[in-house]
Amino acid sequence: MPEPTKKTAFTKKPKTQTAEIGATVIFEAETEKTDVKVRWQRDSKDIASSYKYTISAEGNMHSLTINNIVQEDAVGYAVIAGVSKVKFELKIKESEAQKAVSPDPAVAEPKPEEPKKAPPAPTGSSASDTSGTVSDGLLESHQPDTRQDLTGLFTEKPQSGEVNVGENITFVARVCGESLLKKPTVKWFKGKWMDLASKSGKHLQLKEHYDRNSKVYTFEMHIIAAKANFAGAYRCEVSSRDKFDSCNFDLVVHEARTTDGFDIRTAFRRTAVHVSTEPEVDVWEILQKAPPSEYEKIAFQYGITDLRGMLKRLKKMKKEEKKSAAFLRKLDPAYQVEKGHKIKLQIEVANPDAEVKWLKNGQEIHPTGRYIFESVGNKRFLTINNCTLADDAAYTCMIGDEKTVTELFVKEPPVLIVRNLEDQMVMKGERVEFECEVSEEGAQVKCHSNFTSHQFRKHGHQHFCTRLTFTMPTCQLLLDQKQLEVYQNIADLTVKAKDQAVFKCEVSDENVKGIWYKNGVEVKPDARTHITHIGRIHKLTIDEVKPEDEGDYTFVPEGYAFNLSAKLNFLEVKIDFVPRQDPPKIHLDCMGRTAESTILVVAGNKLRLDVPITGDPAPTVVWTKGEKVLTDSDGRVHVESTKGHCIFTIEGAERQDEGVYSVIVRNPAGEDTADINVKVVDVPDPPEAPRILSVGEDSCIVQWDPPLFDGGQPVIGYVLERKKKKSYRWMRLNFDPYKETTYEAKRMIEGVAYEMRVYAVNTIGMSRPSAASQPFVPVAPTSEPTGLCVDDISDTTISLKWRAPERIGSAELEGYGVEYCKEGSDEWIPAFSGLTERTTVIVHDLPTGEKMQFRVRAYNMAGPSLPATLQQAVTIREIMQRPKIWLPRNLRQTLIKKVGEMINLVIPFQGKPRPQVTWTKNDEPLDPKQVSIRNSDTDTILFVRRSERKDSGKYEVQVQIENVEDRASVNIQIVDLPGPPQNLKVIDVWGFNVALEWKPPKDNGNCDITGYTIQKADKKTMEWYNVYEQYRRTNCVVSDLIMGNEYVFRVYAMNMVGLSPEPCLSKDSAYIQKTGIVYKPPSYKEHDFSEAPKFTHPLVSRSVIAGYNATLSCSVRGIPKPKITWYKNKMDITNEAKYRMFSNQGVLTLEIRKPCPFDGGVYMCKAVNDSGEDVVECKLEVRCKYMPLTQELPRNLHSNS
Repeated sequence: MPEPTKKTAFTKKPKTQTAEIGATVIFEAETEKTDVKVRWQRDSKDIASSYKYTISAEGNMHSLTINNIVQEDAVGYAVIAGVSKVKFELKIKESEAQKAVSPDPAVAEPKPEEPKKAPPAPTGSSASDTSGTVSDGLLESHQPDTRQDLTGLFTEKPQSGEVNVGENITFVARVCGESLLKKPTVKWFKGKWMDLASKSGKHLQLKEHYDRNSKVYTFEMHIIAAKANFAGAYRCEVSSRDKFDSCNFDLVVHEARTTDGFDIRTAFRRTAVHVSTEPEVDVWEILQKAPPSEYEKIAFQYGITDLRGMLKRLKKMKKEEKKSAAFLRKLDPAYQVEKGHKIKLQIEVANPDAEVKWLKNGQEIHPTGRYIFESVGNKRFLTINNCTLADDAAYTCMIGDEKTVTELFVKEPPVLIVRNLEDQMVMKGERVEFECEVSEEGAQVKCHSNFTSHQFRKHGHQHFCTRLTFTMPTCQLLLDQKQLEVYQNIADLTVKAKDQAVFKCEVSDENVKGIWYKNGVEVKPDARTHITHIGRIHKLTIDEVKPEDEGDYTFVPEGYAFNLSAKLNFLEVKIDFVPRQDPPKIHLDCMGRTAESTILVVAGNKLRLDVPITGDPAPTVVWTKGEKVLTDSDGRVHVESTKGHCIFTIEGAERQDEGVYSVIVRNPAGEDTADINVKVVDVPDPPEAPRILSVGEDSCIVQWDPPLFDGGQPVIGYVLERKKKKSYRWMRLNFDPYKETTYEAKRMIEGVAYEMRVYAVNTIGMSRPSAASQPFVPVAPTSEPTGLCVDDISDTTISLKWRAPERIGSAELEGYGVEYCKEGSDEWIPAFSGLTERTTVIVHDLPTGEKMQFRVRAYNMAGPSLPATLQQAVTIREIMQRPKIWLPRNLRQTLIKKVGEMINLVIPFQGKPRPQVTWTKNDEPLDPKQVSIRNSDTDTILFVRRSERKDSGKYEVQVQIENVEDRASVNIQIVDLPGPPQNLKVIDVWGFNVALEWKPPKDNGNCDITGYTIQKADKKTMEWYNVYEQYRRTNCVVSDLIMGNEYVFRVYAMNMVGLSPEPCLSKDSAYIQKTGIVYKPPSYKEHDFSEAPKFTHPLVSRSVIAGYNATLSCSVRGIPKPKITWYKNKMDITNEAKYRMFSNQGVLTLEIRKPCPFDGGVYMCKAVNDSGEDVVECKLEVRCKYMPLTQELPRNLHSNS
């Protein structure tokens, strides 16, 4: 089996393109999902948005635009989405003009391409003579509008239009099929639900065609010979798998215009009368029989325009609704559900085997992941998961010809801000984007800066604002001056007379202008001096150089505090005749190693030492550093000698280049030596990671150490930046160097994690950033606890209690700290180690008699709060308190419990010092084996696990402190069921009445007898019936007895617990005599009705499916009623839980619960009574369930099997 391939994330891939130099090229890619993060690469390096590259994303469409193409752009590119990577190339094609003329790259500039005009927006129109279209402004060859601001599936939506009666009009909708896997489905509706597909005919035609070149589907709706009732609202819906889009438009139909002229002869012309032979149709009868969802369709068919009047008339007409034979419960008229939620529609059918169909707007629904059909008994369910606006429709459930209709309304949830805007800092002239995320895709969002509205673009749920927004919440935009980079510096020039001198420099910003100076005087262009500015290149050209042109030339960019300098040397050709040799001589004004003669050079810049020398003949020059001779072979070192000068150059000076350099000049006449002290200065090293000393509600105090190396120049200050931990953007806190090493950062959001970093600044520049600090959260301490008071006090302890602070803040409350100190002292001692989460505490081991002060502080991440203190010091001494018992209200009356119940008495009391507690029962001590006593400082508990009758009595509790005491008593009554009444007698019998009399029971159950229950029974059947219930007397008369029967009686006693376990039976019976002649029945021989068991219907062998309950049935007769026993393979299964046996009027049933193949075999039923026995058996076969493959078969195949 081949290995499955991984599905790519792109549905449209960028392709290799060829473009000319200076042109603009766009690469487009389309992803399968809208929330995929896409990266563009150039030579395996990520590309960021800039003036050169423009990266945009709209929905699932992503594009890369390369502006002003140059030769270096002809490389490989790639686009990455997830694990998918697509490579493509950009090829350069030289234009004819470039081949003919060899342009100077510094002068030639590509001419910007004029933007193409967008086609006019389509407008609705009507045709007077021929069929017109709503989008008449578009030609047939017009490509679909692929603008990024269009959303959904439509590339061209049908527009509203107007037409006169009798004229034609066409509505056009276009759908781009590049991203669709199959042909989309388009439906046209009039009003809300009426599908126009069934109305195609003389006046309405629907057409569609597909353009293979442009891959555009075109759908047209032609309305021919429009009528007045055709006016109204229309809707076009397009769907393709899980994608959906719709568009609403209107049609206005005007009355036909009348002619200006009038012919009097037309009034007298005869007109033919057309007699219709078709039977008249009663529209109201059709409307009465149709469901409400069809009203609009019928009204459109028969030309009814007053829908409101039609509904009023239908309401007045009494319509007798026939009770549905198929539905026991229909759908409700309407349902409502929020977007994204789930809803379940339920009906009940009369026939559980009936086949049910569900329809949506007249189209049958098939089970999918979103539409789930369920069947439970006679109930049918339709579950719609993850509801969208497309589910807002009419739903119909059909069984045969009967149906029930409902309407589902999908409610859109409110739009909320999920991710807020963030502060940003950008350079002047750069593009800034503010991004926020809302809860709903497609929500209308408006952005403002200083209450000024701005445009925005959206990507899925994310919205990108091109300027600052000050809605709730707000963000801040900080601007910084953009650094100007020098790509090419000015070089020193040495030219001869009549030659041309060209000073050239290149900076990073092509919009920056500058001024040229010579020896501090501005250079003005003239006949020999030319100043040019082309793009990023600035040139100063001097023709026919003269000696007076020699000097220092400087270029100063406007708006930036630096300059570029170079020297123009005029070379004069002189012929000197020196008759004698001169020894070499070095002419320097910075010789020596003093601080004043030290040459400073910035690291990374060029070090150029131009040393004037003399000597004849020309001396040889040797440069050394220490004992090492420096030559051109060192790579960065260049040694050059000219007449009168020796030049030593180091490209890109580094720290190790610092030191003393020696220059030695020699010739036959002698030698000379000079030392030059060079010091390399650089930006400082980055400081160590800053430390957060403390945090506040919206601020923090940060501290850091100076850098280990200051770059050779003193540090003049520091620059700090902060960012949110989950963000990638650092925000600068100060623009001027901050001289201290401790800084308070403000304007932070409480509860959000931040990080800080520091830059060191000296006269050379700014160092690299330090490592980020540990993440911290700005939080403020809570407010002080409230309501601190003393709850209790003893000789060595005190109990304090308080309430939580009124303001806790965003950080969680970690706990409370309790401290104390002696009066007059400032030394606070913690009452215990750590913190407590409770608002009550007991402080132990306090000195007796001392006056102590206490305070409580709440702690959170920010530290302790302000303390809450007592108003005055507290003396640690126990206060005498009189003993007092607080008897609960429910114990002030007799406590009644049943035998066997638990007794648990909790009686609180007060008293200091701790009182002595004593319990007694009926003035006698309690038995500790039967009763448990537990005492505490504030209450006492009496506990009996299982009460008995002997536990009844008066319980008394006594609390005593020295000679002072308090008492309280509790009466407990343990009650039980009473005994039976005594001596039940039949006092008298007369007519149909019997008089009874009895005595109360000896044992009343420790409570009053509340009544008696008297029962009677016929002596033949001995079935007892109640005569009286809760009867209070000890004698009664039983009436309405049946003549000729003999009765016995019994009596139960009743109290608050219940009836006595045993009754009192009457020793005598009462016979109700017959009135009149006493009948003597003739003697006869009693007939023997006994009959041996016989099965009248045998067991039938069956074949059942495993997992479904199965039953075996037979019938038997016999007198007396036979005993039934079931066997499986001759084994008795009467007591097995898997089987259930039923017997009803001789019909015997054995139910086998969810049988398995093991339950197959021979089953036998045996009936036995005193007259004989009979046996019947059958064979049961249990088949396995269908294989899973059969679950895919249609439902009718299962029913046939």
